[in-house]
Amino acid sequence: MRAAVQAVLPWLRGEADQPSRPELAAAVRLSLRTLEQIAPGRSVEVRVPPFAAVQCVEGPRHTRGTPPNVVETDPRTWLELATGDLAWSDALDGARVTASGTRADLSHLLPVVRF
Repeated sequence: MRAAVQAVLPWLRGEADQPSRPELAAAVRLSLRTLEQIAPGRSVEVRVPPFAAVQCVEGPRHTRGTPPNVVETDPRTWLELATGDLAWSDALDGARVTASGTRADLSHLLPVVRF
């Protein structure tokens, strides 16, 4: 996961062009899997279209339909959150992430990787 995310860091920091789609997908998917490991559970769904969605955080399990606790953002914003380059509160205030439900605050789980 560290290598995949490290490959996209120059882009995140404005020092390079956007990485290839496979590189970006790997960084998103692997960092989301790390979030799943840090906060196992099925009460919150974290969506980063078009690459991945995971369920995490302990609590009532959701099985059908739209979950009551959803976090959704774009790949760049997710990776900035995952690396600590963007604070959760700033992402919410800037409307770069949507979070609905009482368990959808991921601030205590971020960043998932530090460089």
